[in-house]
Amino acid sequence: MHPSDGPRLLAIIELGGYPNLLPLYRRLGFDTEVVNSQRKAQAALKKRLPDVIVTEYNFQSDFRDRTSNLETLMAYLQRHPGVKVIAFFQPEFLPKFEAMNARFPLFAAIPLPVTEAAVEEALRRALAG
Repeated sequence: MHPSDGPRLLAIIELGGYPNLLPLYRRLGFDTEVVNSQRKAQAALKKRLPDVIVTEYNFQSDFRDRTSNLETLMAYLQRHPGVKVIAFFQPEFLPKFEAMNARFPLFAAIPLPVTEAAVEEALRRALAG
């Protein structure tokens, strides 16, 4: 590992609607990769496993066997329990989100509207752990 390599972070931004957090990730020393779909996230994970993933829980009622974009990712990560996942969620979908979180425990859950301070607190806990 190169001495200047920081912890790795994968940001999955599908819908957005919250502040640009890239400056925060850099300020905290993360080597950050950004993708805009779960499919691209899966490809990124095959190349390089991050220490932290920041993603969104996007409820989708049209999936037959799952409720969101996040379940496939979380199922994959069961083989990599050291990866800490921080997910943003819409409060109106809290019951669905909690059911998913019961099956696939997240490191941190942050309701929308997302604040930089809330993300920073979760990331600092991830770095400390």
